[in-house]
Amino acid sequence: MAMQLTDLSPDVLARVRALRWDRIIEKHEGPWRWESWIDHFDVEFMNIGGYDVLLPVEKENHANITILRVIVSEDRSSLTIFLKDTTYYTGMFAGFLAVCDRFPGEDWYIAIVYHEWFAPNDGEESAR
Repeated sequence: MAMQLTDLSPDVLARVRALRWDRIIEKHEGPWRWESWIDHFDVEFMNIGGYDVLLPVEKENHANITILRVIVSEDRSSLTIFLKDTTYYTGMFAGFLAVCDRFPGEDWYIAIVYHEWFAPNDGEESAR
């Protein structure tokens, strides 16, 4: 089971809220502050490949996400995640690429980049 935002101390949560992340989704570009996502959306950690990860994805959409590939850096300080989210599926595959860094002093990861990724073959071949 993934950890929850309520597991974070007030100090750590304040540091999360101050972080910025880059986004290119539907021609909307970042950077965005995590504060806006925490305040306006129901975001929560996901367990991805055994790692607790905070992505800018609403909790209700987690069930629609398929992880295609997770690349762990040699020192385990970052994850690169290719995923498919069918929440707003329009007939054209639109996956996402997330680059996540380990949060300083913690054992979980937070997205610093979350970009839309248009891939051939529904992303299955491109993510391998």
